[in-house]
Amino acid sequence: MFAVLKTGGKQYKVKAGDVLRVEKLAAAAGEKVQFNEVLMVGSTLGAPLVAGACVQAEVIDQIKADKVITYVKRRRKHSSQRTRGHRQQLTLLRVTDVLETGADKTGVKAAIGASTKATVEA
Repeated sequence: MFAVLKTGGKQYKVKAGDVLRVEKLAAAAGEKVQFNEVLMVGSTLGAPLVAGACVQAEVIDQIKADKVITYVKRRRKHSSQRTRGHRQQLTLLRVTDVLETGADKTGVKAAIGASTKATVEA
């Protein structure tokens, strides 16, 4: 059975056993996390979310994406240029289970973004 979940401003179609690269989550390697924002499970559509559904996953590692280099050059009268690089921080996950019901009774911690956790604790 597959599910469509939402995390980090993106949507992912997953099934048990899939490996995902998502925006950084506040979880260490080896921990289990649960995504409660499920938009679709099998043929059940949510409006906007499917009530009681969840996707459970195990954190494999915290990784960085490939470097993206931006180059900006202005020619008119000033001849200035700038090179900047960025490596996005990601979390590598393995989906373990897709549940249609009973998300609140599992006892697995919810998947929270790394930046969200910092604002909640402050």
